[in-house]
Amino acid sequence: MTEDWPILLSFFPDDWVELASSTNALKGLRKDKAAENYMRTLLMHIGCGYSLRETVTRAKLSNLADISDVALVKRLRKAKDWFHSLCVELFEEQGIELPTESDFQVRLFDATNVKEPGKTGSLWRIHYSVQLPSLTCDFFKLTATKGKGTGESFFQYSIKKGDYIIADRGYSTASGIHHLVSKKAYVIVRVNTQALRIFNLKAQQFPLLKNVMAIKRAGTVRSWTVLIPGRNGAYVRGRICTIRKSNEAIKLAHKKLKRQAQKKGHSLKPETLEYAKYVIVFTNYPEDAFSEVEVLDWYRIRWQVELIFKRFKSIAQLGHLPKHSDDSSKAWLYGKLFVALLTEKIIDYASSISPWGYNLEEQATSECLA
Repeated sequence: MTEDWPILLSFFPDDWVELASSTNALKGLRKDKAAENYMRTLLMHIGCGYSLRETVTRAKLSNLADISDVALVKRLRKAKDWFHSLCVELFEEQGIELPTESDFQVRLFDATNVKEPGKTGSLWRIHYSVQLPSLTCDFFKLTATKGKGTGESFFQYSIKKGDYIIADRGYSTASGIHHLVSKKAYVIVRVNTQALRIFNLKAQQFPLLKNVMAIKRAGTVRSWTVLIPGRNGAYVRGRICTIRKSNEAIKLAHKKLKRQAQKKGHSLKPETLEYAKYVIVFTNYPEDAFSEVEVLDWYRIRWQVELIFKRFKSIAQLGHLPKHSDDSSKAWLYGKLFVALLTEKIIDYASSISPWGYNLEEQATSECLA
């Protein structure tokens, strides 16, 4: 611990302690006010997946903190804005170009499963929404992973008039799209070609595969105005926007599909391999304000953020998560995301790390040479 903790700290944002003060994370704490001990205790719970009781026991034995499990929950809740600020700074370090403030609210929807430790550990599905460009979590919900009303769906979220939502193909259903439009919201969603019915303006089946296969050059963007049918003869009007991937990206997509098919023991359909050559989204974003290129750019931004959330999802598999407090749950999510971002940073650094595991201080190097 005495060696690894300072090395881990070197990957933190430089102003991480100042952020603890400016976000009031330390306010009202009577004991163990040191930001370092505070962070180490929280990371035992969030990063290692220990239960509250095991965390406070380990913290006491390590002389980091002498608190109850109830007090630890309160500290986690107080750390919500602190973890959020740390995540924002690490996102910026990643070089992800998030858009500047705009006059419309963009929200990214996603979900992941969390298995709590132990033979009888509960399995939960987290549904969450993150705003751009602030990366603020504005929605957090826990459901079971099986049964009616537990799947990825736009119905899981609170939707406000004028929301601009971006989601992956798990949300690509006609009922979900119609639900958003009924709330006067806008959406960009990756098309699930197996599930989403698409009609042309004559209310006839839209030949999606035929149209996208006509795009032969990488980077070419096309769009078509379409209708998404719903119940009782209702339709949502919008656009299919698509871009052909590069040859290398197509190879990677095909390799992934073949690996999955082999693992599951089934053969791939020819149309599945064809669709894998393109990124295809449906949107009802206003056409006069968003060209097809801008729509795909917004989806690309979502994918850049998703690369980080993929790391978060793998890390989130272990851990006892809060279930009764919204602030505690969001703090837990930010904490997991912070660990994911640190992991990304360490992995990137590992490509150029010195053989002994860390960089020598310049002064120490000079003394050795002397």
